[in-house]
Amino acid sequence: MNKKMQLIFCLLSCVLTKSVMADQAMQPIDELRQAAAGYEHGRNGLKQDYQQAFSLYCQAALLGDAESAYNLGFMYFNGRGLARDLSLAVRWFKQAADVGDKQAGQMLARFRDIAAGDDAACKPQPQAQPLKLVADANPDRKIVQDWVNQIAPGYGIDPLLVMAVIQAESAFKVSALSGKNAQGLMQLIPETAERFGVKDSWNPVQNIKGGTAYLHWLLRHFDGKVDWVLAAYNAGEGVVERYQGIPPYPETQNYVKQIQAVYKKPLHPVPPEFPAKFIVLEQKS
Repeated sequence: MNKKMQLIFCLLSCVLTKSVMADQAMQPIDELRQAAAGYEHGRNGLKQDYQQAFSLYCQAALLGDAESAYNLGFMYFNGRGLARDLSLAVRWFKQAADVGDKQAGQMLARFRDIAAGDDAACKPQPQAQPLKLVADANPDRKIVQDWVNQIAPGYGIDPLLVMAVIQAESAFKVSALSGKNAQGLMQLIPETAERFGVKDSWNPVQNIKGGTAYLHWLLRHFDGKVDWVLAAYNAGEGVVERYQGIPPYPETQNYVKQIQAVYKKPLHPVPPEFPAKFIVLEQKS
């Protein structure tokens, strides 16, 4: 290959690489916007939830997405799940118009006499500092509780629920192993561990993170119904879906009763779709 052809090949490779990188950078924004639209309109298998839609549009708009900014303006303009506020609508229409959204430009022209407001409900959040969790090989209950108090809020889950599950699953024994190969504090079977990104189920902090991630998924899947969530954690979500509630298995029924004797709330707030990802694991030497 001569030098001219090499230069052309290099230029083409650079262009393609930049294009792929741009596509990859846009993918999370697209996912946020699509999830927001699903909640706004109650489609794609999602229940209509304007607050969830607003939160996800907000995240995407703060990342520079013009369509999400326009949709926020439209929610304020129409009072969709929010108090109608033209000044805040103009604020988001302006952001969208500034990056070339034509519809937003038309709305700005229509309301050119209205000053843009300051949307206190959608502002960039300060960067969360990573939590340093040292995985003690033989933690006592106090250490486990400290970990849970740091991990559970990042998934939008009441730490008391996680603690109740750990008590029922392993009685706080890090080395607990069931006949079905469920491992550790939250008794993760290998399939569940892999599903939620746990590389070492015997690492107690990773185990708590994996079990809490599963509870996060179940709480969203079953609309915060604690008894259904607990039954699914014990017997699997497919069984709960099939019976539309707690299945007629004595083990599962006793499991749910045992935990609800400690954690008495029948409903848990449905956690956000995207949990905070700010927990850093440090292995104790």
